[in-house]
Amino acid sequence: MNDTDAENVPRFWQSSGLSRLPWLTHGVTERGGGTSAAPFASLNLGLHVGDAAERVRENRGRVATAAGLTLSRMVCGEQVHGSEAAVVTAGDAGRGAAVFSEAIPGVDALVTDAPDLLLTLFFADCLPILLADTEHRVVAVAHAGWRGMVGGVIENTLTTMQRQFGTRAEAIVAAVGPGIRSCCFEVGPEVAEQFPLSMVHQSPGGKPHVDLHGAARLRLLDRGIHSYQIESAELCTACHTERFFSHRRENGRTGRMGAFIALRSA
Repeated sequence: MNDTDAENVPRFWQSSGLSRLPWLTHGVTERGGGTSAAPFASLNLGLHVGDAAERVRENRGRVATAAGLTLSRMVCGEQVHGSEAAVVTAGDAGRGAAVFSEAIPGVDALVTDAPDLLLTLFFADCLPILLADTEHRVVAVAHAGWRGMVGGVIENTLTTMQRQFGTRAEAIVAAVGPGIRSCCFEVGPEVAEQFPLSMVHQSPGGKPHVDLHGAARLRLLDRGIHSYQIESAELCTACHTERFFSHRRENGRTGRMGAFIALRSA
């Protein structure tokens, strides 16, 4: 590859709370440090957006290497803007990593207690939700657009952790990664009415704007997770397309960031 960014390494947004846990690795990728050409330049991780598959696989491999793993340890979900969560085991290693159709079908959240599995989902304005159970060493990643959030993807992910592994709210460290913020998330009234009034802001003479980050925090709080256990990125993907992909700002023709989390075996 001879692209400008080919010699660069991937860059990540990371949560300070999750970074204090030495037994996991995590991050939300930025758009630099990859091999893809415009309009996917350059660290596009989406196999379904029209980019050359070999470039996407190279980009994903770079991210896996930076996370201390390999592409064969990445596990991806189909992501249907729904609310289903899947428990991932060692036998799922590599699902969806190189071929989109091999991703775990019908899910927007992944949960595991198995080490060295790079749970990875893809984003371009929707919210990445990263969760760690510090008591049982369980990790999860969820994809929360407005449909998934209203449908309960955050609650379903936490319920899966509780039922399968005994996770307690007081043991959770939660991070809401970079996504579109209320400054740019203008919606119609049919969407706004599905959110609490406190999360909807009316622009003068314009349509309502929804605070997805605030809504995600509310849903985490409602499940017994305290405010000090939750970190939320202040970055808006639509405002900062020099750093992030934005489906809305770039008129649907853009790449995808990846949000990943994995337990370390050592």
